[in-house]
Formats: sequence, structure tokens, C-alpha cells
Amino acid sequence: MDAFLLDSLIRSFLAEDIGHGDITTDAVFDSNPEITAVFAAREDLVCAGIIGVAARVFQVLNPAVVIESGLDDGQKARAGEILLRLRGPVKDLLRGERVALNLTQRLCGIATMTRAYVDRVAGLNTRITDTRKTTPGLRLLEKYAVRVGGGHNHRYNLSDGVLIKDNHIAACGSITMAVARSRAAVPHTVRIEVEAENLAQVRECLECGADIIMLDNMSVEEMGRAVQLINGQALVEASGGVDLETVRQIAETGVDIISVGRLTHSAPASDISMDF
Repeated sequence: MDAFLLDSLIRSFLAEDIGHGDITTDAVFDSNPEITAVFAAREDLVCAGIIGVAARVFQVLNPAVVIESGLDDGQKARAGEILLRLRGPVKDLLRGERVALNLTQRLCGIATMTRAYVDRVAGLNTRITDTRKTTPGLRLLEKYAVRVGGGHNHRYNLSDGVLIKDNHIAACGSITMAVARSRAAVPHTVRIEVEAENLAQVRECLECGADIIMLDNMSVEEMGRAVQLINGQALVEASGGVDLETVRQIAETGVDIISVGRLTHSAPASDISMDF
């Protein structure tokens, strides 16, 4: 992650949480003694944002905060394991506690869920990717956590690539017309992806030369027929209704990519504590 962008986000999160000041901490402490704090896993998880995000929160507050130890992103941690050890002024550790915990719990949750999906398709030539179904303001961090968990990123935003969806097709009139207009408007370096809901639309995608075909909410059987029909003429993405029970079956149809919105919109936060 770009440090400039990350620090800007962290400052906005801290400003939201601190407001006009931490009246509890300022009332309890006349001085600002140095203290040691640890982040501990309360459940098994995949680490994400431990040093780069959680520890960075405290260093944005006060560069004098020292990172004594921390686990690397992507590393698995067991319940009870120390993830991060910090030393610094007590007021800064208290002011940054909630923001740091909120972020690292969120990121570890996403990385942990992503790893579960990636493990389910192990041995198959299929990529697990995220979507744009991210928390507003957290996309940079959430998509980073997907990569840490072993997944890949789909489009970061609307300017990243052409993805012609059902509403584009309905408003334009046809897949063929939407692809033709896109081809005329975008640089030759941009690939064109089209969402197809049935085999007839898959055929139309092939006829008009779509580079990537997204099989949207199809049954596993229909996906298998679509992959055979496409036969390497375009990259194939599966999307819609994917969960841990179905992802292996979907991958076995031969699709190249499986996009999973729940990686970022439904991953439960990991249980992590901060203790002095």
C-alpha cells in the first residue's frame, strides 16, 4: 500500500474517533508515561495489517512509538498468540487503540476468509478475486487484505477496465452494441468484459469478440456448458452465489476466475485484543 495514501486514511479515522480530544485519558493521566502493549489473537486467523496498518496508527499519532515485534502479513496465527508488541506513551496508545483494533480485526477477517476460499480451489487453475463490494473509504485496505489472504484483485474502481453488466445491456439495447461502442471508445490496451446470464448471451459475447465473459448466477451445470462453448476464446469468470460449499465445484468447471463479493462485504471481523 502507498504510505502517503495510507497515512491520509489513518489521519481521517483518528480524527473521527478522537474528535475534540480523549477526555477520559486526559482526565486519568497527568503525565504521559511509557508503557508496553500487545495485540493478541483470540482465535485462529491470517495476519493482515499488523505492522503496516495497526502499528502505523500509533506512529501517526506519535513517531516515538516503538514496534518491538510483529507477525508478518499472510502468516497464520493461533488463538492466544501475540501478533504485535508496542512500546510508547500511554496517552497515544490509548487514543489509537480503537482505530488500530477496528482496522486490523477487519483486515485479518478478510484475509482469513480469503485464505479459506483459496485453499478450497487448491490444485486447480482458478483465481479467487474480490469485487467492488467494499466498505466505502476502506477499499485500499480491504483489497490489500484479499491479496494477503492469497486472492487477487478485480477492478479497483470504475476506471480500471470495461465491465458491461446487465443494466448497461438493457439500457444500450444489446451486448453487441455495447461491446462495439466500448471498443470504439477505449484504448486498445483495455480488455472488454461482458456479463452473461445464459448460453445465448455467451454466444453473443463470442460473436462480438468479448475478451472476458462473466458467467453470472448460472448453475454449475450451465457453467460447464458455457466453458465448453467458449473453448478458450475468452477468459471465463464465474460470479454470483459463490460460497465455500460451491466454490470447488465451480472451479472444476474450468473457469479461469471466480469473483467473490463476500470476501469484503461479509467477512467477520477477527477477534483480537489489545492489552497493556
